[in-house]
Amino acid sequence: MSGTSALEQTLRHDRLIVAFGMAAVVAFAWGYLVAGAGIDMSMADMPMDPEPWSPSQAALMFAMWWVMMIAMMVPSAAPMVLLFTAIKRRQAADSPVVTSWLFLAGYLLIWAGFSLAAVAVQWALDQAGLLSGMMASTSSMLAGIILVAAGLYQLTPVKRACLRYCQSPVFFLSRYWQPGAMGALRMGFRHGSYCVGCCWFLMALLFVAGVMNLVWIAAVAIYVAFEKLVARSPWLSRAAGVGLILAGGIVWARSLIVTAPASLVYS
Repeated sequence: MSGTSALEQTLRHDRLIVAFGMAAVVAFAWGYLVAGAGIDMSMADMPMDPEPWSPSQAALMFAMWWVMMIAMMVPSAAPMVLLFTAIKRRQAADSPVVTSWLFLAGYLLIWAGFSLAAVAVQWALDQAGLLSGMMASTSSMLAGIILVAAGLYQLTPVKRACLRYCQSPVFFLSRYWQPGAMGALRMGFRHGSYCVGCCWFLMALLFVAGVMNLVWIAAVAIYVAFEKLVARSPWLSRAAGVGLILAGGIVWARSLIVTAPASLVYS
């Protein structure tokens, strides 16, 4: 009997179980990225001509992007998932742990769709010769466009609307609550959709400094978490938007300064 009651007492700590599970998933994802995500990084600095992708290479790129999104986005989604778990425990209708993982599965499913789109963009840029071995833009014009576009998006009503749902778990759950296991999955999918709407252009910044640049990945992940979990007013998004626009302008200006003397020599 004592063993059974100890087990029941452990199972009551649903949020702790879910939190440790999410921490393990994030740790595995970061470990995979640090290990190179299955990519031979010794070839990253070597100039290479664009080559057609094989199906296995495309699958590897998809896995890299999806694991990267898991590593970057699950920590900032943790408060939403844990609040969902707590509400499910009070309702005592479904297993809080199972439905919480279904919620997270729906959340990650939408990021899998984003990863598929990111791979398509990466393939197009790679075939155009616009990416280095580190998967960073080799074109100052392209890098500037990404920076400026990401900055402008930070200032749009769409960004603010999506960020509102990401910042307030109570607001989201009160508006979109659905019962049952499939309801949890659909809620996770909807929450993931808002997060993609909030952060997709920030993820495009990875093409500026390198998709496999771990410092850049960590910097974007920290900013996303700070924007969603700490800042409760639009000042941070606006400041980041202005900063990105200025950074894009600087990149363009430097490109013009470098290319101008060369054009004079050849003219």
